[in-house]
Amino acid sequence: VQLQASGGGLVQPGGSLRLSCAASGSIFRINRMGWYRQAPGKQRELVADITSAGSTNYADSVKGRFTISRDNAKNTVYLQMNSLKPEDTAAYYCNARILLNKFDYERAYWGQGTLVTVSS
Repeated sequence: VQLQASGGGLVQPGGSLRLSCAASGSIFRINRMGWYRQAPGKQRELVADITSAGSTNYADSVKGRFTISRDNAKNTVYLQMNSLKPEDTAAYYCNARILLNKFDYERAYWGQGTLVTVSS
């Protein structure tokens, strides 16, 4: 199983970016999917996550600015980031809780990280 993230880059304050993360491989079911971020010198933190039914959860710092969504048919999770601030600068990592078969337990997989830089 692999998670491939894309969509990071350099953007000015107030701008927008959309991150994508696609899971591939022999997958039975994906439960929760989410985005985490890690800024230099800081711990990794949850940005947002979403269940397979579409229930979402956001960090207080991004509420009202970021929107997480997913396409279950494509095993893909998205993060629409609007009104970006310099403090949003970080490496963003996708995470997925995956079962490989119906007898399996939930396993956590991580994408490779995509860098988001908010600067003028």
